[in-house]
Amino acid sequence: MVQSTKASLYFGNADGFGDWRILIGTNAIKKLREFRISDTMKFKIVYKKLKELSNGQFSDDNQNRLDGNYSGVPIFEARMQQDLRLVYQIDCVADHDVEIERQGSSYKIYGIYTHTQLDGIWDAMSHYLSGKGEEYVQRCKYRNKPILPGAKVSVPAIFLRGTYDVIVEPPPLALGDQEMDQLHSFLAANKYVTFSQALLNGLIAKNDVEHVFELTPQERKIIECTTSCYVLGRSGTGKTTTMLFKMLGIQRAWQLRSEDSEDFDIPRPKQIFVTKSRMLANKVEEYFVKLLQSLSLAGCTLEELARLQSRHVDRGLVDDDDVPDAQSGIPQRYSELEDHHFPLFLTFDQLARMIAADILDTDHPEGQRIAKLFMQSHDPEALDAFVSYEVFVNSYWPHFPQRLTKGQDPWLVFGEIMGIIKGSEKSLEFDDGALDKNTYCGLSSRSNPTFSGQREVVYAIYEAYSKLKRQRQDHDVVDRTHAILKTLQGGASFKGSQVDFLYVDEAQDNLLIDALLLRLLCNNPEGLFWAGDTAQTISAGSSFRFNDLKAFIHRIEADQASHIVRARAVTPPESFQLAINYRSHGGIVNCAHSVIELISRFWPNGIDHLRAEHGIVDGPKPVFFLGWGKDTIHYQQFFGAPGTRIEFGAQQCILVRNEKAKEKFREQVGDIGLIMTLYESKGLEFDDVLLYNFFEDSSVDLSRWRVVLAATRGMVGGHNRSELQVPAFERDENRYAGICSELKVLYVGITRARKRLWIIDKSDKAEPMKLFWSSRSQIQIGAPGTNVSHLAVSSTAEEWAESGRSFFQHKRYTQAIHCFGRANMPREVRIATAYHLREVARATIGSALLTEQPRAFAKAAEAFITCARETPGKEKLQYYRTAADCYVRAADDRKAADAYWDAEEYELAERYCKAEKLKKTVDVPKVESKRMSRDCSDESLTVRRPYHCSKNDEKPSRSLPHSIEEEPEFLATDFIQPGYDDTDIFFSFLFFLSFLFVLFVHFF
Repeated sequence: MVQSTKASLYFGNADGFGDWRILIGTNAIKKLREFRISDTMKFKIVYKKLKELSNGQFSDDNQNRLDGNYSGVPIFEARMQQDLRLVYQIDCVADHDVEIERQGSSYKIYGIYTHTQLDGIWDAMSHYLSGKGEEYVQRCKYRNKPILPGAKVSVPAIFLRGTYDVIVEPPPLALGDQEMDQLHSFLAANKYVTFSQALLNGLIAKNDVEHVFELTPQERKIIECTTSCYVLGRSGTGKTTTMLFKMLGIQRAWQLRSEDSEDFDIPRPKQIFVTKSRMLANKVEEYFVKLLQSLSLAGCTLEELARLQSRHVDRGLVDDDDVPDAQSGIPQRYSELEDHHFPLFLTFDQLARMIAADILDTDHPEGQRIAKLFMQSHDPEALDAFVSYEVFVNSYWPHFPQRLTKGQDPWLVFGEIMGIIKGSEKSLEFDDGALDKNTYCGLSSRSNPTFSGQREVVYAIYEAYSKLKRQRQDHDVVDRTHAILKTLQGGASFKGSQVDFLYVDEAQDNLLIDALLLRLLCNNPEGLFWAGDTAQTISAGSSFRFNDLKAFIHRIEADQASHIVRARAVTPPESFQLAINYRSHGGIVNCAHSVIELISRFWPNGIDHLRAEHGIVDGPKPVFFLGWGKDTIHYQQFFGAPGTRIEFGAQQCILVRNEKAKEKFREQVGDIGLIMTLYESKGLEFDDVLLYNFFEDSSVDLSRWRVVLAATRGMVGGHNRSELQVPAFERDENRYAGICSELKVLYVGITRARKRLWIIDKSDKAEPMKLFWSSRSQIQIGAPGTNVSHLAVSSTAEEWAESGRSFFQHKRYTQAIHCFGRANMPREVRIATAYHLREVARATIGSALLTEQPRAFAKAAEAFITCARETPGKEKLQYYRTAADCYVRAADDRKAADAYWDAEEYELAERYCKAEKLKKTVDVPKVESKRMSRDCSDESLTVRRPYHCSKNDEKPSRSLPHSIEEEPEFLATDFIQPGYDDTDIFFSFLFFLSFLFVLFVHFF
């Protein structure tokens, strides 16, 4: 199946086009889509010009050179109607079918412009493209002789595969920020797609789909790899793209084989994409659907195109984790998965819940209780029993002895407990699923440097955590995985079929024992795809290296090979590294990589060793500000023009250490923009980032930070390195272990920036890193009084709205509130506020007075009710449902029942048993009976039976009759009983009439 991936992913030119391949950039596709909607004549003109070029028509109008530097790669314009221009270059692109490179066989279309929009950026483009080397430049200039003398029509040239691959940094140009942004857009952010029939049909159908774009040779090797693989790369290098394209190729190859074959029993490949983030899983699935749809467009007729519509359903502003799996079409149990569910995109948490629901559900009451905890549930017992990092820090950490927690970072401690003590491979050797004290304290400081020298303190915290967790009967993610693995190792098997291909994205966010569970899920030892970046293991509970994963999986495969007889030997997995950063420019990428070099130098086993990543284009170096102390810092000079109101834009962010630092900074400068902690920023990106007081708020002192001076180059601040009093790392490695964690967090802070990074720090602890970067010329130095570009810029309402939605999807609700407020979107502000109130309420569990928790959840519930009442469509139902869940946590069953009813969650309406009136029940036949199946109607009646009860709650209610034959007995025994007053009988009679109405509608 994998072998046919290449043919299923790539297309040739559109029908009627010539031999010259057309690669068109996403910016040009966007412009064509606009023309198709608003100006059909221009659309046809551009189409005609593209067809001319594909046939090799090099008329004078088609090849007017734009760049003035004739020594670089030529950039041309092709004239079209009046002021319309098509800008392109002749490029070298590898053929997808043969091992040759058909240089000159392709046009790379950069954009469609008016004459006035053409500026001087093309000289810089030519200059940067020449960084691929002289061989590349000459091939781009070469033309075959015309087919006929004087015809100016030629065929593509064919060359052997070139030796160039990535761009070599050319000599720098004096370009402004705007020109650098344009270059980055053309060379890195812009993707190039073959102008195929599928693309053309999508444009004709006005269909908003995504298309498979041209990849680098290294990326193609990953997609075409026929065995399992490990793909490592820093943030922004395209790991998820390669994973998704491989999934797409396998799925599409199966579709084509099924359509062409007379054998209709070709099994669908079972593929699962797994990640930690629900938002990422949903985004990848949406992108996958659009890509698959675009590949299907090639065979559509014009009539079929007219009927084609997008399949993606936008749920609006709702937390994806609140949406029941059933609404997403995903069953609660793994065994209930069917062929049509695949390919499947879900979180590891979802997958583990589904497996646990199958494996742990037994006839034993305790087993049933545990299984219920692991399943998606609205039971407060189950919801409160799960220990996330937020629960750990709010509900557990304050109860630990202060002598243990003083000076410790709960974030790092939680990661050590989950990732090392409980979640490492070695933990599988212990009956309780955790390292004993001697084993943990004996771990190597080189491979596990974070708490080297503090192991006994951390283990004491773990023991206190475990004791309190047992008392509360809580569980964490590691407990669930251990419970599943123990059951499987005890002889149980997966209920349901195993998958053929498994893709694990951001693998570093998982535990090693999670990797074992995932491996056991896949029946194909050559169908595993692991991708990640261990430089970003700052997520709570993560302590991971790919070398550990590889060794672990190798041992698993060896163990399985000793028990399973296979028809052929399993090909060992391949490892790949992606080193081109498409997200940030060279100025930021180089600075970030220097931090990785420091980690690798001092803690070689603390991080995976990768080739140095690089940006495609250069950019401004980060600015490190000095002398901005308490008495000299003038925020107006730095953040905005004097006398103006300081306001950051939607794509700008201030990063600080923790919540305490955030509040302190806000007190100093006011509500000037987005202020986030480094933990909150994980997974987010901004154009501009201000890293504020990172070193000032570090728990590591200056004497330990000075160890980085050992990695400086040449003269440092006018001194030789021998004069800097560099501490000897080798004499006491344990003393400097905290620097390793600090550098990983610093790396994440730096890589949040796409365009510009500012660092302000008034602490002496910042000096060593400043000297280190200066010795490598990787930063600019800014000081008070210097001419510094202002960080604060304005944004449009649309930009604020877009940022608000992004923050909301990442569950950063306070930041979403800020953005929606700037966009003047009051309804969205109220929605984000409701979710924020729920987060506040959740933080009270186990850490506040018993009376405070219900009040907090009730407040959140009322906020959701307000949102539901002013929201149309299906969003409204989700807000009512979330409100009901909050009312359950607030112990207000009557309001929970009302909210569940409004959410159309009739099975959960059993909480109506404490309601005092029958209004909702009387409404049943009027509104619902006509669109409810008999089974659903029966369930609805069953749910509403608790309504038939005395006002004295001590009296049990009787069930409603299930058939007409039961009515007389029901009436005699339940409707007329001693002790019922007239009001009871009146409401009972109304209830009976409503029941008769339901029967009437059903049968007549």
